[in-house]
Amino acid sequence: MSRVRAPAVPRSAGHWLTLVLLALGAALLLAGLAVGSTGVESLRPLWSGEGAQAAMARQIVWDIRLPRTLGAWAAGALLGLAGAVAQGLFRNPLADPYLLGSASGASLGVAAVLALMGGAGGMLGASTSVAVVSVYSGHWLVRLGLTGAAFVGAVAAVLLTLALARGVQHTLRLLLAGVVVGVVLGACTSLILLLSPDSLQAMQGFLLGSTGFVGWTSCLLMLAVWLPSLAAAWALSRTLDALALGESTALSLGLRLAPLRAALVAVLALATGTAVAQTGLIAFVGLAAPHLVRAAVHVTHGRLMWLASLMGAALLAGADLLARGLLAPQELPVGVLTAVLGGGYLLWLMHRRTGAGGVL
Repeated sequence: MSRVRAPAVPRSAGHWLTLVLLALGAALLLAGLAVGSTGVESLRPLWSGEGAQAAMARQIVWDIRLPRTLGAWAAGALLGLAGAVAQGLFRNPLADPYLLGSASGASLGVAAVLALMGGAGGMLGASTSVAVVSVYSGHWLVRLGLTGAAFVGAVAAVLLTLALARGVQHTLRLLLAGVVVGVVLGACTSLILLLSPDSLQAMQGFLLGSTGFVGWTSCLLMLAVWLPSLAAAWALSRTLDALALGESTALSLGLRLAPLRAALVAVLALATGTAVAQTGLIAFVGLAAPHLVRAAVHVTHGRLMWLASLMGAALLAGADLLARGLLAPQELPVGVLTAVLGGGYLLWLMHRRTGAGGVL
């Protein structure tokens, strides 16, 4: 098999952006410890010695704010990575992590479990995420069931898309199958909610997206999935470099596109399903992160995976801080905030490119 040689890019390309994004991530992590419904003043008892207030402040920081901020960073990293894989795989700058129907599958899984619970989750506020259902029952199995249902639904939707597309040989057929699966599963979700209206309020929390109840278990799970997914995407990045030159060129280089595409779809499904299962549906992070990286530096897909992942992490961590602080002590659903900010950025980008005579 011929070796795929990536386009010549300076070795220093992206190094400065990596340092900037890592520094930004560290700054957001520190800021996340101070932002919340009680503000910075909740940290003062930490330096005042022992006592009930100091113990409560430690609990707020170490059991709530720190895992939440790390969880937002990890979920954003997964979505940024999935977005870069999707855009490279489909050779479409408008591709996002939910393109293969994973979002609709996850929503259907959560809606089905909520309906089986008899709408018990509907007692929760609309600003909560799927994870907060555990507050209602006081049992970790409820949360595990909803999280598992979201993940299984996302993966099952991708498998259904692959079945309808008859594999991964044809990118266009795979894309169309994903759109069809998303529409059909979305209709099934709406039907379930229509038959079980008590589940609607809890379901809104999942659809709007939230990092408010991400704990240490969810945080560590997302980080554990992110590292091997990033390594696999980097190992497969030369395939995306070859596909960028055209499918016929990639075939002429001796690449076995079918198994390589299948591996990329697996990375896409795993990263997306894990993030969605823990935080609900968060829009535009996976779509905007690769665009922001390309606007800053010109890199091959191998470096793009890493940089888009860091960019997505910074975007979601920053959006989470805004969601906590803008209307404190009230909290905005972070998915709504990312949709507004990400959609505004992409509209501006389309306007600028159109005015310059280019395309997105």
